[in-house]
Amino acid sequence: MLSAILVMAAIGLVLGGILGWASVSYRVEEDPLVEKIDAVLPQTQCGQCGYPGCKPYAEAIAKGEAEINKCPPGGLEGIKRMAELLGVEPPAAEGMEPKPKSIAVIDENTCIGCTLCIQSCPVDAIIGAAKQMHTIIADQCTGCELCLPPCPVDCIAMVVVKEDVTTWKWRYPVHMMKRAA
Repeated sequence: MLSAILVMAAIGLVLGGILGWASVSYRVEEDPLVEKIDAVLPQTQCGQCGYPGCKPYAEAIAKGEAEINKCPPGGLEGIKRMAELLGVEPPAAEGMEPKPKSIAVIDENTCIGCTLCIQSCPVDAIIGAAKQMHTIIADQCTGCELCLPPCPVDCIAMVVVKEDVTTWKWRYPVHMMKRAA
């Protein structure tokens, strides 16, 4: 019994050593510029820029493959911060007028439970089951409008959220502002 425990401990130590060596030997260095660009982006993961999320968009900007004015949720402020970070002149911001904060609302009487909206939501703000009514988790919804096109019965509407003391939030979370600085 003791010998079996010692053998297992020895095997664990050897495999742990191999994993430690491999993590050092095969480390992939991340580009610090990508991390800084990603910190400036709003992290809505909405795909409106043409990339599947904020990190791939940040990587494309760092490689010079994408313009810095493709993020509608970031708006003009995001473009200015990005230009300042990269030391470039801000490009024209056509179609980047800030939209008012809005969230999706599902008409419960019209929803057929097709789950197409759930599949298109990048932040999992829609819950429901097949052939059952769906609903939006308002705190999670980023207002990206990606759930609107796939809905076959047009039961989703965007509702503007009035900014007041109870709904106002910082544009960027505090931890992101520290990273971007």
